[in-house]
Amino acid sequence: MTRAAPLLEMRGIVKSFPGVQALRGVDLRLHTGEVLALLGENGAGKSTLIKVLGGAYRADAGTIAIDGHATPLHSPPLSRAAGVAVIYQEFNLVPGLTAVENIFLGQEVTRAGFITQKRERARAAALFQRLGVEINLDAPCRLLTTAHQQLVEIAKALACDARIIVMDEPSAALTSHEVAQLFEIIRDLQRQGMGIIYISHRLDEVFTIADRVTILRDGQNVGESPRAQINRHQIIERMVGRELKDEFPPRHVQIGAPRLEVSGLRRGHSVRDVSFTVRRGEILALTGLVGAGRTETVRLIFGADPREAGEIRIDGRICALRSPQAAIAAGIGLLTEDRKLQGLVLGHSVRENFGLPNLTWLARRGFVRLRQERTHFARSINQLKIKVPHQEERAGHLSGGNQQKVVLAKWLARDCDILIFDEPTRGIDVGAKYEIYLLMNELVAAGKAIIMISSELPEVLGMADRILVLHEGRVTGEFSDARTTSQEQIMALAVA
Repeated sequence: MTRAAPLLEMRGIVKSFPGVQALRGVDLRLHTGEVLALLGENGAGKSTLIKVLGGAYRADAGTIAIDGHATPLHSPPLSRAAGVAVIYQEFNLVPGLTAVENIFLGQEVTRAGFITQKRERARAAALFQRLGVEINLDAPCRLLTTAHQQLVEIAKALACDARIIVMDEPSAALTSHEVAQLFEIIRDLQRQGMGIIYISHRLDEVFTIADRVTILRDGQNVGESPRAQINRHQIIERMVGRELKDEFPPRHVQIGAPRLEVSGLRRGHSVRDVSFTVRRGEILALTGLVGAGRTETVRLIFGADPREAGEIRIDGRICALRSPQAAIAAGIGLLTEDRKLQGLVLGHSVRENFGLPNLTWLARRGFVRLRQERTHFARSINQLKIKVPHQEERAGHLSGGNQQKVVLAKWLARDCDILIFDEPTRGIDVGAKYEIYLLMNELVAAGKAIIMISSELPEVLGMADRILVLHEGRVTGEFSDARTTSQEQIMALAVA
């Protein structure tokens, strides 16, 4: 690995938006055959930096050099031509097109002005063979698994002869087995001489796959180190700018009477005879592998999907809950797994998103009382430390952590007694996670009941009072005390 001329060198990158200084002279180096972990809190500037590299944003100042030569990357085509490919967390695929069609979209293989499908198919097959995987080349991408859609994105990068590949939260929606396969592909790409920038909030992955780490905070580079010369505690401290003694804040809450009782809940093969109870002041974790029926179960409780059988009681009273409106009226709030598709209207302002589930008390005679809405949302901004330049900022412009806080704010304003957190910290940095954990502790201390779905077992063990394990739509076991439970015990039931 030559150190004389980095494969990529970004120097003094500056980028600002109205009211926000996103990047303040950031430096970044990437060498041939290296995996560089780019770390930082939500809003630290990671996304802005890779959008500058990908040509989506034009830097206000700074230089970019590839192989030691100054290379202006003022547009996505220029970036691709320079050998840079960015695989964003939200895939850039056309759902109705096949893998082959997506790979060569905009760079079709033609002869005499006509697309040569046979040659495209052969090239696509060769690309996947290079990756050591097989996928259905003829299936529309919407029918592929998340892992296979990611492989299509990687194949697109290889088809462009990319030498620098940026992966933004590539493991966020993958199972542990799929993550292991992804790492094998990354190592193979390293051996082929490519440089990989790997963005993740999962620090365990960083220590598994990265060679070096670069840490951003508030738009500045605050640390750069070989992975072997830095530990988890040091990374967290540099990311948040303060010492976090514990990743999971302690909680001492007296657990009370049952708030929510679910018995015999059923819907097809996804939820089969699920029963459990959640009490006042308690955090109950639902865990299991992807596809175990966790999200499907809480959607039935929230009335988002019709149930075939089962009974739901709130504070001892039977409730029908045939719609989300009925669940909200009964005091249930759901923070959905996919905040971008189901939790927020990204094209609307954060103020409007805050108001959506609260119109019953924010509106009068069919009109929203804007002054009251702004006042209540301003309190939430201060309480949750939401980083937003103004209340009219579009929700889609916020970082993942701040988007999650807006979702939290709208449900807290409803003063729900039962809160369902579906993957509450997915794609969120350790600092924002800690703030959400503190908030969860405050909520249960106030007598709320929380159901938490999480795929991260350390989070389950660190935050839950009790743990319910699901497998193929059934409850396979319960641990009454999370403090005396191990990850191995949970996994034994998760794969039962």
